[in-house]
Amino acid sequence: MVPVKPSTTVWKQPRWWLGLDGRSGAPEGPVAAAALLAVGAVGEALLRADGRVPVPLALFLALAATAPVAGLAAPRRPHARGRTVGAAATAAVAAGLLSLTPFHVLTAAGLAAVLLALHRAGLHAARPLAVLLPLPFVGYALSAPAGSDTGSRLIAALIAAGAAAAAGTGLARRARDAALAHDATERAAADTLLAHAARGERARIARELHDVVAHHISMIAVQAETARLTTPGLPAAGADRFLAIGDTARTALTEMRRLLGVLREDAGPAATATERRPQPGIEQLGELVDEARDASGGALRLIVEGPIRPLDAGVELTAYRIVQEALTNARRHAPGAAIDVELRYAAEALRLRVRDNGPSPHASTHNGTGHGLLGMRERATMAGGTLRAGPASGGGFLIEASFPLTSAAAPNDPQGAGEPRAGEPRGARRQPA
Repeated sequence: MVPVKPSTTVWKQPRWWLGLDGRSGAPEGPVAAAALLAVGAVGEALLRADGRVPVPLALFLALAATAPVAGLAAPRRPHARGRTVGAAATAAVAAGLLSLTPFHVLTAAGLAAVLLALHRAGLHAARPLAVLLPLPFVGYALSAPAGSDTGSRLIAALIAAGAAAAAGTGLARRARDAALAHDATERAAADTLLAHAARGERARIARELHDVVAHHISMIAVQAETARLTTPGLPAAGADRFLAIGDTARTALTEMRRLLGVLREDAGPAATATERRPQPGIEQLGELVDEARDASGGALRLIVEGPIRPLDAGVELTAYRIVQEALTNARRHAPGAAIDVELRYAAEALRLRVRDNGPSPHASTHNGTGHGLLGMRERATMAGGTLRAGPASGGGFLIEASFPLTSAAAPNDPQGAGEPRAGEPRGARRQPA
């Protein structure tokens, strides 16, 4: 059997309504509405003819009050739409006042046409015009003669209230639509920035995994294979274990490369080109400080204390990124402030301090909850260190990080005792042990 889909009924707007809802530029709706209102106004004028107003004049006023509705079709261009709707609404209000004030022959259809024109004026016409158009009806209600009967006064008050409400609802709807459009634009911009930041972070994580973690995993595989082949008297069980270690390391390296492919898939050509550059470390801190000094124009110093030692590549990269983010925050929140970047090689840890002498608002801005500070804390924790950030004593802002020192140098040092090793800041001299 062929399954039969249940029938669904979908309501579609009739063509005569198009253009009256303010969302379409189709002329069918206003023209059809003008024709219907004109027929109703003419019929009512003929029924109300009592000889006080000539019938031709009453018919003319009835048509004059309803015909401007045909001009409410909103063109697609906003400026042309505002001028067209404003002119049509002004004509409808003028005809309505002419019918109401001297001749008292305003029909119900004519009043409906005036209210519709005022509502559309609030939606599309200039705001001052939309506010001014209902005022003549308010003046008419306030200037009713003292001897007028209660019914005439009530009708005048209802007409004034209806005119003000029609224009007010149009203005309110316009303000709501503008607010929704503004919120949608802000959300789209925020989503774009978030996606861009996520892509950049993915590319950076991929580079760091490739340059640091993948290197160590490949070294595990190489050393396991070397130990299996070169260790004299190694039992068969030990050789099998070394072989398993090498196989596991190679499998992990393959899985990591697959993960890197996922992280890089939306990074783009620029990020791919950047991935091929070597990862920065402490050796590049001098260049980073020079670039920051040139960009900010403020005083910036790099201070290194203690005998310099080579560190693990992950720790060097983390220290570089923390200094980079700290300098960026300082330029953003305390432009022109003097900044000191201190590296202190203690016996058991590398201590890093970045301090500026910016004003107190800089300190209140960095309350420890920003994404930049959170990222720095996460980096420090992943490298086995700690990070503290907050206002400095005496003013300014201070970021302190500490990393345990684990030497990355080989037992035999092929370089001279007084020459800096790779990974040390340029210009620094290594103290002999």
